[in-house]
Amino acid sequence: MFRKKVLFLSVVALISIVATILFSLPASWVGLLIEKQTAGRIVLGDVQGSFWRGSAFIGVAADKNSAVTPLFPGRFNWQISPMVLLGQVSVSIENTASLSAPVQVTGSFAQWRVSPASLNLPSERLEGLGAPLNTIGPTGKIVLSWAELELMHMEAKLMLNGRMELEMSEMASRASSIKPLGSYKVAMQWRGDAADLNLTTTKGPMMLEGNGKLNQGRFQFSGKAYAETGQEEKMANLLNLLGRRRQEGDKQIIALEYK
Repeated sequence: MFRKKVLFLSVVALISIVATILFSLPASWVGLLIEKQTAGRIVLGDVQGSFWRGSAFIGVAADKNSAVTPLFPGRFNWQISPMVLLGQVSVSIENTASLSAPVQVTGSFAQWRVSPASLNLPSERLEGLGAPLNTIGPTGKIVLSWAELELMHMEAKLMLNGRMELEMSEMASRASSIKPLGSYKVAMQWRGDAADLNLTTTKGPMMLEGNGKLNQGRFQFSGKAYAETGQEEKMANLLNLLGRRRQEGDKQIIALEYK
């Protein structure tokens, strides 16, 4: 009887110690997971709190030797349910400066659902991602929005199903004196590790359109660039930098082909 009591107390003590360790995990563990998945390109800065409830800013570095700078305004606050210890994922992410609504991630270790929301992407901070963005020097308003997304981890690959839309308004570049160049939308329909892309222009003077695919990290695109009617002379020099002109109907266009 005495031995059973000692064994019971030992098990209880061991469980208490393990629970204490788990629930006091530092928030930096979240940062380590993100850094590993992005090869150090995206990191968490000024991490506060615990693994279960914490906050940080999301930073970006062009490479491992570059300084880390904030990619989004505001801090991202997260709350992870302890049910993750039983294989049930329930995570809440908030950032009133960048997200249109709190994002809920629910599911299991192999499959997750992400609630609809939109994310503001400050164009001036994208240069931190390196080439070619640090050469283009983009400015304008960029918003990434999505309906409910489904993510699955299969055979060491992350599969994504759902629709996203990237809206780029009043875009300009330090490589061009014409400001703004225009406003554009990219619709993305994800199916596993591939996505169909559709680029349209909502406002010129630079008109861009085309379709493409992302397939296992490979980008393919077929489209064209041309000047809005009445803006041909104004856009001539910039379009010449993009490629060789060709006639299409009553318009001169620049073919945009990436294979």
